Amino acid sequence: MANLLELYVKLVGLVLVGFILGRKLPNSVPTRLGQWLFWVGVPISIVAFLRRADLSGQIWIAPAIAYLAISLGAFLAWWGMKGQAYFTKTTHQKSTQGSLLLAAMVGNTGNLGYPITLALVGQEYFAWALFYDMLGSLFGAYGFGIVLASHFGGNVRNYGQITQSLLINPALWSFGFGLLFRAVTLPPFLESTLETLGWGVIAVTIVLIGMRLSGLNSWDRLPEAGISLTIKMFIVPLVIGSTLSLFGVTGEPAQVIVLQMAMPPAFATLVIAETFNLDRDLAVTCLAVGAMVLLVTLPLWLWLF
Repeated sequence: MANLLELYVKLVGLVLVGFILGRKLPNSVPTRLGQWLFWVGVPISIVAFLRRADLSGQIWIAPAIAYLAISLGAFLAWWGMKGQAYFTKTTHQKSTQGSLLLAAMVGNTGNLGYPITLALVGQEYFAWALFYDMLGSLFGAYGFGIVLASHFGGNVRNYGQITQSLLINPALWSFGFGLLFRAVTLPPFLESTLETLGWGVIAVTIVLIGMRLSGLNSWDRLPEAGISLTIKMFIVPLVIGSTLSLFGVTGEPAQVIVLQMAMPPAFATLVIAETFNLDRDLAVTCLAVGAMVLLVTLPLWLWLF
């Protein structure tokens, strides 16, 4: 509970700082900061935290569980829309259906999942979160997510560009480098400096979330967003989390997996929605509301698991 309260103070404080800065600074600042984090900051943090992560056990099952969670989210969202259409005699536009599916599938397992895992479970089990995100959520968003988006949105002009961005993703390459760099022994001073840089990047990432939230002003799609958020942040973590012991995942690794599954929709869902002409307003609402709902759901998952 002490760790959770400390985490809340830091999360809310840093997001609030970012929210205020986002209202005061030019619109170009969040974009440039995001680019720096993408190309430099996040790769540094991955290398830093991988050095102390425990890679033993069934860690390779984490991406498989991520794909299972993504598939279950899409399946439930699809039948949820079918059920709503049957009872209300109304059908969502294809662009709205695409955004609903994306929001129910892919979570913010990087920007939010990393710091929450590190704060509540510790660096020793960080690799479980990293494998879930790098080998699961990333390919789920820019693989399966793009296939769905191209079907429901129809705009495939940037398909090759997004595929290229996936292949040159610096976080993915730093993940591979970090695995190799674990074998290199560093002086204590450099080791400490690298870890400090990693935590600094995490703090900047949360500030950037606040800056981006300051520009999200769409709230009229709340009822529709509630469908995807209920599936993504409640049903999927509860169903799959209850079966993790069948996969041999228990204790702290199970906590990490559940926390990753329970993250709100990823910012990648907004990027894909904008690229493929899906329902951008709905995607924005899911991001904003999901980030706030997370503060309520975190104690629930820590209590249950």
